[in-house]
Amino acid sequence: MDIVSSLGKIQVLPNDVIGRIAAGEVVERPAAVVKELVENSLDAGSTAITVEIKDGGLGSIRITDDGEGMSRADACLAFERHATSKLQSDQQLSAIRTMGFRGEALPSIAAVSKVRLTTVAGQEQVGTQLWLTGGAISRMDDAAAIPGTSIEVSELFYNTPARKKFLKSTTTEFSHISHAVQQAGLAWPQVHVRLIHNGYDVFNFPGVSSHRDRVLQVYRAVFGDRALAVEAERNGLSVKGFIIDPLRARAGRTPQELFVNRRPIKNSTVQHAVIDGYSSFLAKGHVPLFVLFLDVEPHRVDVNVHPTKREVRFADTEQVHQLVRSAVRHALGRAQVEASMAGSAHAQMSGHVLSVVPSHREGGAIEGGGEQDRPIVRPNDRVASTASADNQISFVREAVRPYDSPVPLDIFPLGQMSRTFLIAQVGTELQVIDQHTAHERVLFERLWRAWQGRSLPSQPLLLPEPLELPVQQALILQRHLAELERLGLLIEPFGPSSFLIRSLPVMLGATDLAALVQDLIDDLEQWDSISSLETKVKPILASLACHGAVRAGRAMALPEIKQLVQDWVAEGLIMTCPHGRRVAFRLSSDELARMFDRA
Repeated sequence: MDIVSSLGKIQVLPNDVIGRIAAGEVVERPAAVVKELVENSLDAGSTAITVEIKDGGLGSIRITDDGEGMSRADACLAFERHATSKLQSDQQLSAIRTMGFRGEALPSIAAVSKVRLTTVAGQEQVGTQLWLTGGAISRMDDAAAIPGTSIEVSELFYNTPARKKFLKSTTTEFSHISHAVQQAGLAWPQVHVRLIHNGYDVFNFPGVSSHRDRVLQVYRAVFGDRALAVEAERNGLSVKGFIIDPLRARAGRTPQELFVNRRPIKNSTVQHAVIDGYSSFLAKGHVPLFVLFLDVEPHRVDVNVHPTKREVRFADTEQVHQLVRSAVRHALGRAQVEASMAGSAHAQMSGHVLSVVPSHREGGAIEGGGEQDRPIVRPNDRVASTASADNQISFVREAVRPYDSPVPLDIFPLGQMSRTFLIAQVGTELQVIDQHTAHERVLFERLWRAWQGRSLPSQPLLLPEPLELPVQQALILQRHLAELERLGLLIEPFGPSSFLIRSLPVMLGATDLAALVQDLIDDLEQWDSISSLETKVKPILASLACHGAVRAGRAMALPEIKQLVQDWVAEGLIMTCPHGRRVAFRLSSDELARMFDRA
């Protein structure tokens, strides 16, 4: 064998190529740069971190903190591969306590960008400023002695055009960045976190003393007063956090945040444990929303299984699953008991319980204090509550009208059961009809025809409805405001993550507008993967119909029952709502005769 020719087949790659290959594992997109740099700031003991972004990170990224900073010697070494202050021996790999430890982040980022670092360590009188291009230091200067570190990354992927080509739009890339910064803020509530995009404050979260306060800072629009506290501890494992009331769960998956020792991760074991914990509490097609913080002794979890530290491996997977599942079940059980006790107390105070017999009441007063127990009203029927002498709540409305339609049909309403199911004779059949799904089907068919005929009018609200959203959801909504307006829903931006709802499709009644928009955002998240316009529009119209339809628990008078059943029959007696739930149970006169031995 020719030894010389054999040696020529394998070569050691140049350092700059090695650096770009390594960067491909760590730096997938601008959000990865932000995540790594923010984690460095957290490891440096910072109490305030400011993230400034231009053009979704494609222009520049600057992270400024008030942490411990670096000396000049350390600043130069920090950009060498596998250089780190967080490990001194391989034994420490089995008990990682810092966010970063590999010594890959800074050299990987510098390899595919242009970097300017300014840092001051401790009480030093002069700081250090470094400029790097493609990972190599090109200039070094003294800097003002401002405590902490500022690092600016520009022209990301300038020397790796293939990677740059696969980046998404500015809005999409910034959405990933905002999520990364939010996750850091959630994990470290005592740290003041600020995010600026193109000169505008996107969010500014002052440091707070508890995870609950920080969760509400970030996800108040989602959780509000619907968050259920989760807390459990067993065998050196502990879990704390918040889950959504199952009645408020949706098909969307934001937020589903999990932190292990303050590190944001995805883990199928914990995900399954949460879903298993909800069990039958969760409606079909809905998913739980949660923000959970799992603390594990460092030697019982391996965080060194993925270059970006997105995954971990537990030593006691089954124990983790059991802990999370039981904590979720306990929180749900406790909430159910509290709700039951509150309902009993309210019934005793009001002196009556919810009616379960046919209602002949046409008025607008709420019986039993349930908010959903009201006549169907149109978008211009603004509602104001007042307290009467007997402490019942009554409503003052403009242009109150019962549910009405001009379609006359041979239908005999018999009553209502549990304020949810309508009982009526339709032709020769006895039918038990779910009032919500029937009305939802009627509204959907009307909205669909109006959209097909390009005649979907909207009606302004007398008072615009304010709406505050988490940043990621605000970005999704902002991208599709024009499409929603063509569907009769006019929403205007009112700040970085605030909006005003100004009008609704004219055939919708009063509804929980915040919940409606949340469901619409879940639908809009799927738009980028759908090519058919009709396939995009139908879920939106279904969500509008669902939120506009009369709710379970609302008492209906016989004339209203008759009219709703007539409208459903007129739409073709379709036996499911747009989301697939059953509308009616039907018995013919022949089936009844057989049941009573009259056949």
